[in-house]
Amino acid sequence: MSGAVKYRSDAIVELMQMPATDHDETWLKEALQQAVLLELATLPPYLCGLWSILEEDQGSDVFETIHEIVFDEMSHMGLVCNMVSTIGEVPRIADSELVPKYPGPLPGGVQPDLEVSLTGLSKQALDMYSRIERPDDPVAEERIAHTSIGAFYTAILEAFRARPELIQGTRQLTKDMSAAHGQGNNVAPLRSLGDVEAALQVIKEQGEGTAASPENPFPGEADELAHFYSFREIFHGRNLIRVSDDPPLFDFQGDEIPMPRAFPMGTVPAGGWVEGGVPVSDAVQRDLTEFNRHYSSMLRFLERAWKAEQPGTAKQMLNRAVVEMVSLQVPAQTLMATPLPDGSGKTYGPEFLYVEEDP
Repeated sequence: MSGAVKYRSDAIVELMQMPATDHDETWLKEALQQAVLLELATLPPYLCGLWSILEEDQGSDVFETIHEIVFDEMSHMGLVCNMVSTIGEVPRIADSELVPKYPGPLPGGVQPDLEVSLTGLSKQALDMYSRIERPDDPVAEERIAHTSIGAFYTAILEAFRARPELIQGTRQLTKDMSAAHGQGNNVAPLRSLGDVEAALQVIKEQGEGTAASPENPFPGEADELAHFYSFREIFHGRNLIRVSDDPPLFDFQGDEIPMPRAFPMGTVPAGGWVEGGVPVSDAVQRDLTEFNRHYSSMLRFLERAWKAEQPGTAKQMLNRAVVEMVSLQVPAQTLMATPLPDGSGKTYGPEFLYVEEDP
């Protein structure tokens, strides 16, 4: 795979502009690496929103909804990494050039007018989350004019259908998440075109719903909506309900959804708090360092998992990545409970900065 891959680029826009006849093996390899970047890019902002919810409100419907979405996104990233490895490549994850950069656009030029940032849960953050997930033609609210993530995945699916012989089934990881997180959340091996088609259906419809319905066809809970509509419900503070059968129409006119209380995490500046000119105490710096170290180790273990030739080694690396993931929450919430020194009433929060491994 080309060494010229960058997090900030117009690569997806350029790939989507190429005629379908040119969606060959090289196109698919480049597209899937961009898909890995996209899936990883959604997790830090969603996690900041989830972790910012105060402990006393962590049993709320909003908390549970965002928690489910985070685990969906984790499984989506695993499925995309399996797509990369099933065609003989290794997903690039632990690379300072490729890890998400905040604030900034989504990778590849998807929705170029959208700035993605790290901040606590708020109406503005919920609007950002739903814009990330917005389908081309939602059943509620307006269309968009830019390439959506769903349209990009549709192009990837068609490329697989045109060249099913590229599917080799190499270095496939498995993670059963259904017991704790519901149907459709497993990281499954992709050894056939049917496997790939099923995986892409899960990714698209969990995020966007179908053209006819806002419901998630692969829910963790009954009546769970696709991510876009779940975020819009919380944003509007009302459940999305069907208001007409003929024609079928949906609107946010259902029961009220109370907004949970949350730490007022400020927006992390480019390059982190210190780089953005915000003073940090020794205690804050320790928490920032601890978080970034666990985050970076998690990415390295994930990449090693998909590089491993032996299934036992791959499983061990994936399990170690999960341990590092769990270790992120405490320093993140400690930072969110620490006020910024500018008197704004806002607090610190995790930076999600990649740091190289100690020699």
